Amino acid sequence: MDCLSCGEPNREGARFCAECAAPLFDTVACPSCGATNPSAAKHCDSCGHALAGATPVAAPHPPEHLAEKIRAGRTALEGERKQVTVLFADVIGSMELAEQSDPEEWRRIMDRYFSILCAGVHRFEGTVDKFTGDGIMAIFGAPIAHEDHARRACYASLHLQRELGAYAAELRRELGLGFSVRMGLNSGEVVVGAIGDEGQMEYTALGHTVGLAQRMEQLAEPGKAYLTQHTASLVEGYLALSDLGEFQLKGSSAPLGVHELTGVGAARGRLDVQRGRGFSRFVGRDEELAMLETAADKSLEGGWPGGSLSMSRHHRRRPLS
Repeated sequence: MDCLSCGEPNREGARFCAECAAPLFDTVACPSCGATNPSAAKHCDSCGHALAGATPVAAPHPPEHLAEKIRAGRTALEGERKQVTVLFADVIGSMELAEQSDPEEWRRIMDRYFSILCAGVHRFEGTVDKFTGDGIMAIFGAPIAHEDHARRACYASLHLQRELGAYAAELRRELGLGFSVRMGLNSGEVVVGAIGDEGQMEYTALGHTVGLAQRMEQLAEPGKAYLTQHTASLVEGYLALSDLGEFQLKGSSAPLGVHELTGVGAARGRLDVQRGRGFSRFVGRDEELAMLETAADKSLEGGWPGGSLSMSRHHRRRPLS
């Protein structure tokens, strides 16, 4: 099977491209719960509903410029450690919303919802790792490496909040649906690559970092994005955060600091971030300062080309702070 994104030939039974990690098959949306399933499936693997007659949903592919960067980072497909930020997003009460809606209408709602999510992730060069029925898991920092992966994930979250907020308002106005999405983020080390047996390989990220990101999503209130202290420490100053305190999360041995993402911060560079934290005093440089004083004395004794320098030693020796 040839990949529709990069054209790479893949073995029979493969679900994701071994070259660029793009999905290789179309899916169908369950008319009952909206979960995505392989087009060949007869019943939904989330609720068991029959999929006969379900409308196919095209597998999303990254833009060509992004696919090219994914291909350049193909070594990640073999499995390697990476520092990444993981983002989870899902619809709150999707089962209840699906029950209130006509199946075909619900499919259209979810189709556009997933399109918004994928476009928002790709906008900041993240990778959609998998669909979770009514949401997605996305990775920033793999297979495309970015030192600012945490900031990219947060910027993507803010962008998605705006886009999904507008979409939710449209659904509320036209259909009377209370459509709300929550998001969770966490940063840390994972192992990324293709996993599974020969019959079914899948590109994904594994590790405790992924589980904590999902816990953040489950903890988040409707319409909000929560992030762990691990992500907060990487984006401090660049993003506006609200400290929610520590929470004891399932799967975590110690309480974990949680923050709400509220907007863009004032910092535009590392100097701005350091200024916000406070600069260190210039101390412990007596030898270096003595060398500067000696050089200044020799310069004054010899004079300066084109004129003289009238600077008192008192002014030259102002203490540094």
